[in-house]
Order: sequence, then C-alpha cells, then structure tokens
Amino acid sequence: MPFVKGDTRINKAGRPAGALNRTTEMMRLNIARAVNNTLDTIQTDLAEIKKTNPEKAMELAMKLMEYSLPKLRSIDIQGTMEVNAKIQQISININRTGSKDELGN
Repeated sequence: MPFVKGDTRINKAGRPAGALNRTTEMMRLNIARAVNNTLDTIQTDLAEIKKTNPEKAMELAMKLMEYSLPKLRSIDIQGTMEVNAKIQQISININRTGSKDELGN
C-alpha cells in the first residue's frame, strides 16, 4: 500500500528516540549472553593459556584490564587553562648559635 498524504492510520510520532529495532535488540541480547558465559570461565581459561603460552596470557590480561582500570591520558595545561603563577624567591638562613654542648655534639 503506497503512502497517502493525510492518512489517519499513520503513526505521526514515529519510533521514539533511542528505540532499538528487533534485529539490533536480538543481536545485543545474544552478545550479552555470550559474554556472561565467558565471564564464568575466564579465570580458568586464562590459567590454561598461561600454562602453554604465558606471553599470550599476559597480553590477554592486559587487554582485560582496560575494562576495569581507567586509562590515563596526558593533559595539555597550556591548552586547558592559563597558568600565570610567579615563583617567588625563597631564602633560608640557618644560624648556628651556642656551643657544641648545647647543640648535642
């Protein structure tokens, strides 16, 4: 049936913003199930890999850490804010007064 302007059966609101279509929703559900199954055995899987290939196990562990520890990034101070601090001269005078007995020597 072709589109007819002014048809009262047309949903003029359309799909709500952020709503997923069925295919995307099913794909995300399947991925979530696969991840949950993997999480149950991840420690034993890493231990098995470590026995045969410790370098690969360490590489995988490092990749997994990216999801639990936040990444540090460099900050350009000049680009984010102006720093107009002046360093003042600091002078420290140390005077030894008294005899050796008073100083504990």
